Amino acid sequence: MLEALKNFFDVFGAATVVPFMIFIVSVFLKVSPQKAFFSALRAGVGLTGFGWIINAFSPMVTTYIQQMVDTTGLNLPIVDIGWQTGSLTAFSSTIGLSFFVIGLVIELILFLIGVTRVFTPANLWNNFGYMIWGTLAYQVTNNFALSFAFMVFVLLYSLILSEVVADRWSEYFGVKNATVNSIHNIETLVPALILDPVWNLFGLNKVKLNPDSLKAKLGIFGEPMTLGFILGLLIGILGSLSNLGSIEAWGGILGFAVALAAVMTIFPLITGVFAQAFAPLAAAVESNRKSESEAESDVADKKRWFIAVDDGVGYGEPATIIAGLILVPIMVVISLILPGNRALPVVDLIAIPFMVEAMVAITKGNILKTILNGVIWFSLGLYAASYLGPIYTEAVMQYGSVLPAGVAIIMSFNLLAHPLTALIFIAWVSGNPLWIGVTIVVYLVALFILRTRREAIYAYLRKMSDKNSGFEGSAEKIIISED
Repeated sequence: MLEALKNFFDVFGAATVVPFMIFIVSVFLKVSPQKAFFSALRAGVGLTGFGWIINAFSPMVTTYIQQMVDTTGLNLPIVDIGWQTGSLTAFSSTIGLSFFVIGLVIELILFLIGVTRVFTPANLWNNFGYMIWGTLAYQVTNNFALSFAFMVFVLLYSLILSEVVADRWSEYFGVKNATVNSIHNIETLVPALILDPVWNLFGLNKVKLNPDSLKAKLGIFGEPMTLGFILGLLIGILGSLSNLGSIEAWGGILGFAVALAAVMTIFPLITGVFAQAFAPLAAAVESNRKSESEAESDVADKKRWFIAVDDGVGYGEPATIIAGLILVPIMVVISLILPGNRALPVVDLIAIPFMVEAMVAITKGNILKTILNGVIWFSLGLYAASYLGPIYTEAVMQYGSVLPAGVAIIMSFNLLAHPLTALIFIAWVSGNPLWIGVTIVVYLVALFILRTRREAIYAYLRKMSDKNSGFEGSAEKIIISED
């Protein structure tokens, strides 16, 4: 059965599986078959568009980043070759496929009994994020039961993060009753929550560094397209320091700058199509809330629930993509100078906008705060990737992937550069009941607080978000309709 399931995903891939799941969930929520079909088709079109742009742009980024490293002469032996290899590994391992089958049932049960208010099957494809962590745990322990329990635990704590950020994410990105829940991107909520009061003490909440203020202050130079071009020039020049005197180098630099401007322009358009896939689902959730409100108006908010959507919905929002792409050269430089770091982010640099969505939502599009949060958390993430790289490489080789020529150790910045998940991983693979117990107790306390104080948490985050000056959310953010 597991082998048949692996073959199924090898043949069809995300652009077919995700639309299928959206169609099934939409019909289950009593969306008309016609709307369900067009929702599914939009999801497939959006995912295909994402794939085309990322696959075309990633080699260009990789080329300039590699040239930058070669120019410095520094040696970072653990090379990022992208999350796609991790996805393939997750779906190739027995432990990973077991979770994909059983995990769906677990997710449904957790939602039905009220452990979580996040309905995750609509985002089923991103379960590979849990599956790769379980595969790594099994690679270390060779203990199936422990590794499977670890995956379930990672799911549980990620659902808490998804529900905590849900109100902010839903409002900021303009998608009613929706949230993101992929483990490889939701963890960045943690530094946003911890550091935001600290940044406010320094007055950063009053700094108007967001898409609207950039446009107002910089005019044409504040447009995402122009910012993409300028950022492309910067990365291209840094990656071509050794041959800036040649016309060929400048041809490549300008070509890369135009390509990055194209990404900044086209991605929001594709995001708009992709977001429309979730419009009927969001409308169905809203209809359900209205029915509950009429019957039990005093508890309607407590019963509010959210549809889990793919992170691609928010990728093209201007503050998100600007902050994410500014972090690209910053994280490369940090990786080169960070003491003790052995990991070089390369291919997954284009995924940084996915990784900062929670930060953007919490800070109401404050680009400066998002960049500072990213610098701190992703720097810690480089240490996590340095530790996990050898384990990840063994797992990838175990399940059939071939390493690129000249590369001995690999990693995925998007999948592994997560310090909190890495700490939980270390606790669980140790097999020590004390450390595992500590993680479980922390989770149970967090769950109790969320279940009993959810509306107070949302009110606090709303108040904290509103302290950021001069930005009510980009006019270009994704607002989906019910039509």
